[in-house]
Amino acid sequence: MKFPDLFQETYFALKSNKSRSALTILGIVIGIGSVIAMISIGQGAAKNIQSNIESLGSNLLVVMPGFSRGVGQIVRGGMGSATTLTMDDANVIKTQITYVKEIAPTVSARKQIKTTTGTNTNTSIYGVTESYAVVKNIEIELGSFINNMQVNKNSKVAVIGPTTRDDLFGNNSDPVGKKIRIENLEFTIIGMTKSKGGTGMGSSDDLIYIPISTAQRYLTGSSSVNNINIQVLDEKMMTITQEQITNLLLIRHNIADSTQADFSIMNQADILSTMTQVTDTLTLLLGAIAGISLIVGGIGIMNMMLTTVTERTREIGLRKSLGAKSKDINNQFLSESVALTFIGGIIGIIVGWLTSILITKFSGTTTQVTGFSIGLAFCVSAAIGIIFGYYPARRAAKLNPIEALRYE
Repeated sequence: MKFPDLFQETYFALKSNKSRSALTILGIVIGIGSVIAMISIGQGAAKNIQSNIESLGSNLLVVMPGFSRGVGQIVRGGMGSATTLTMDDANVIKTQITYVKEIAPTVSARKQIKTTTGTNTNTSIYGVTESYAVVKNIEIELGSFINNMQVNKNSKVAVIGPTTRDDLFGNNSDPVGKKIRIENLEFTIIGMTKSKGGTGMGSSDDLIYIPISTAQRYLTGSSSVNNINIQVLDEKMMTITQEQITNLLLIRHNIADSTQADFSIMNQADILSTMTQVTDTLTLLLGAIAGISLIVGGIGIMNMMLTTVTERTREIGLRKSLGAKSKDINNQFLSESVALTFIGGIIGIIVGWLTSILITKFSGTTTQVTGFSIGLAFCVSAAIGIIFGYYPARRAAKLNPIEALRYE
């Protein structure tokens, strides 16, 4: 049987059973659409996590105070209220570690902020140096960032995030030059950062930056720092730099046993690798769950084709008696099965894509439809048509023409 004839026969066969064909196609549409939508959620989560981690800074190591315990390449430990790191530690790391590009010690506290107009908010205060903006990839939208002269003079100046600006002064207002009060101390706003996105207490848009010396003198009353952010010259030097910093701080803190270290070091590359593994597993799990509906759709195709073979037994016998070969009968029914999944696959891809867009629009969840997910869905739908259509097609091809003609 030639391809044009096969195509025509398939078209008329599906058209003659419109309702049954439509319901069978619907099963494939739901399956393919679910797979694409679920994978897009997983891919979107992976992209979102990666962008959030990268927005914290590039080639980043973070030294935190607190007793720690090494696990592989990552040193983990609790921060708590430990005060084992100082500005001197940061300065020594800057001068003695070869591959350090920039270093930014910080102190932090959460305080109530008030304005002269009576509005207030509760947000995080970060005491930083000029290099913090470089290490953390912070961009300024209005005004300027903290500089080293202000740090040396214990200046009462502040740089705020866009969310904090909105809470204190209203949307789209210019906060530069306005006054705020922190712990009954008046600070002058000198700048506002560009939005990085994010919500909740960890949002980089809901922060206030002040000179680290001012924060230590007026807010914490201590010379200790909450963490030391270190930007490494090259990503390939991350591990060796981490080892050098560990050894240096162990010596400075007079600690002989590394398992008793009073600090911990967080490696950005290791965090990104771990989170990527988690999101890949999540994507695989979501895809597998959605794939169940594809199997159900495939069973629906097999059920329809078996019913069709039974209903068309006399037709099969007539075709064979007129010279049709078993191969022709097999190809005819297999092409009908593949056509059903092909149509369902195309519609399913469109439905899955639209579903992903709607999820992002109405729930705020980041989704990402990739060529891989579309290609995978399309290949799976074609495979289902062949696998689940093969048995009914072979059954039709093996029918004895004489017995088929006698079938009532």
